Amino acid sequence: MSAAPRDFGQVVVIGAGIAGLAAAHRLLARGARVTVLEASERVGGKLLPGDIAGVRVDLGAESMLARRPEAVDLAREVGLADRLEPPATSTASIWTRGALRPMPKGHVMGVPGTASALAGVLSEEGLRRIERDAELPRTEVGDDVAVGEFVARRLGREVVDRLVEPLLGGVYAGDAYRISMRSAVPQLFRAARTHDSLTEGVREIQAEAAAAAQTGPVFMGLRGGVGGLPVAVAASVRARGGEIVTGAPVTELRREPGGGWRVTAADRVRHADAVIVAVPAPAAARLLRAEAPAAAAELAAVEYASMALITLALRRTEARLPEGSGFLVPPVDGRTVKASTFASQKWGWIAEEDPDLVVLRTSVGRHGETEILRRDDAGLVEVSRADLREATGLDAAPVETRVTRWTDGLPQYPVGHHARVARIREHVGKLPGLAVCGAVYDGVGIPACVASAYAAVDQVGGDLDAVRELTANPVQSLHGGAGE
Repeated sequence: MSAAPRDFGQVVVIGAGIAGLAAAHRLLARGARVTVLEASERVGGKLLPGDIAGVRVDLGAESMLARRPEAVDLAREVGLADRLEPPATSTASIWTRGALRPMPKGHVMGVPGTASALAGVLSEEGLRRIERDAELPRTEVGDDVAVGEFVARRLGREVVDRLVEPLLGGVYAGDAYRISMRSAVPQLFRAARTHDSLTEGVREIQAEAAAAAQTGPVFMGLRGGVGGLPVAVAASVRARGGEIVTGAPVTELRREPGGGWRVTAADRVRHADAVIVAVPAPAAARLLRAEAPAAAAELAAVEYASMALITLALRRTEARLPEGSGFLVPPVDGRTVKASTFASQKWGWIAEEDPDLVVLRTSVGRHGETEILRRDDAGLVEVSRADLREATGLDAAPVETRVTRWTDGLPQYPVGHHARVARIREHVGKLPGLAVCGAVYDGVGIPACVASAYAAVDQVGGDLDAVRELTANPVQSLHGGAGE
């Protein structure tokens, strides 16, 4: 029989995105008393369930990496095991050089193990440039390097512009020539540090993945949409006795003179043994400015990209789509949309909910691109339809449209991001009972955010244990602090 959870104390979690909710869920399992404070009127952050023409869809992130266990395990823990569902198709395309071309296989975030892996997407000149990689002298990466800069040096710019850029852009909505390889594609960074040839390093990554018998789907969704995950986690938190308060922006976070924390939200002061800050960098910077000014300054310097998702529902009798789950668009091709997902073909449950409808969505907006997002909703629908028409021939009038704007939705990971995160955690770590988590630190995907939450729980748990030890053994602790 397992031991009863120890008294973890009172913990306030600031932010009810998936990181904050995962932290609350783990804290309750550890025996904590938990209050989650959320500024908006809903839980979930960038995971947003919705509907269009009566069909349930995601209006934010739509899938989670399945080969990292944290998100899928959390879904199972909160009763969603029977709703886990892989994509119905794993094929996709890239709209480049005037045509939809099959997405190549045999690459790591667009970086190939052989030139032949990118045949059909790159020009003959671009393929020949990749083959020169084996002849080039070693390229040092130092402590960090931009993905695009390093790959272009080894394999040529065409690989970056036609494949690496749209794949990275689909995750970060950023610029491959600025994004940190160490933070965004760590396995590629490790290969670059240990191999003279980049393609050789990629082949080793692929061999290691095969040897590890990584079978099963790479990504996983939830029937009804992954926006249902935070809703289910929140329900589990409440069922276990946790409190979740929405519409309660935290305006002040201060240390108590005798230990612990004072949290002010919605004109109410709460006292806590520990606090986990699970909000985006700008909000975290404001909250930490009084007690951790150095960490706040680092957080305030984090840049974000804004984007919009345009969801369209069309009559199936009028809409014929190419096969596959959708397509990516390289910025070098000068299109407006950066990607399109054929949701009815990617997720079987969408087609089942209304077989007479076709649901798809496009995304627009990258880091530094603000002009397109100034257009009204009708304008974004219009440009999306124009690009879809040119890419696929689709010209049917939508039954319904939804535009979802994510202003400052994705943190950017420039070169040196890992060092910034280390500095933030060093400064925060000097304040017992305080931790941070979320997309800004160790990855923007759902599993990475959940893992970040669990690390924050471990940190405050260690802090509270240390305080209890000091309280229980004051004389011993004093002697231990005397430099023995």
